[in-house]
Amino acid sequence: MTLEQDLYPPVKALLERQGYTVKGEVGAADVVARRGGDAPVIVELKLRFSLGLYHQAVARLAITDHVYLAVPRPTGKAARRALRDNLSLCRRLGLGLITVRADGRAEVQCDPGPHAPRKSKQRSARLLREFDRLRGDPNAGGATRHGIVTAYRQDALRCAAHLAEAGASKGAEVARATGISRATRLMRDNHYGWFEKVATGVYMLTDAGAEGLKHWACSWEAE
Repeated sequence: MTLEQDLYPPVKALLERQGYTVKGEVGAADVVARRGGDAPVIVELKLRFSLGLYHQAVARLAITDHVYLAVPRPTGKAARRALRDNLSLCRRLGLGLITVRADGRAEVQCDPGPHAPRKSKQRSARLLREFDRLRGDPNAGGATRHGIVTAYRQDALRCAAHLAEAGASKGAEVARATGISRATRLMRDNHYGWFEKVATGVYMLTDAGAEGLKHWACSWEAE
């Protein structure tokens, strides 16, 4: 679909199947539908999601609680992910969402109405654990030029710094020296390519690890 007008016939047909009388371009609204004495339904047609579309739809909530966005149904993995994210936003804003398939059939993804998302205790606990484990405030102002400093990366840097000074060491020795109880597992997993196993339970720093210490200097030392 290349024109917003292409969305109108499928949306109109969808509403008419539900007993509405539908008219396009009524006042500032793209589509208005009436059914008996019910409050009007407003649908804003757009070829893609945008901040302007949300502003427009939210403004229509001053007229009626029944406001929908209508867009072509996106295809492709990234587009489907974007659709899911926009669906979540519609629900939070109390807006409905209609998508129009390539074959011309309109489908309601969600209806307008109040929405109170459930809080995830697991995600909240994970966030607070990361906050407590992160030393200092290494990401002040955003990510460094090498990326975000995580608590896991800080632990890896402390292990790398110990190996740089002490040479090849047993995992238990690194754990005692750094206070990182999972030092052995961290070096074994070697997510950043900084560690090399040279004997049972013994690890040394790789060239990549030495470079990592240079790139991430001072991002792990603050307490």
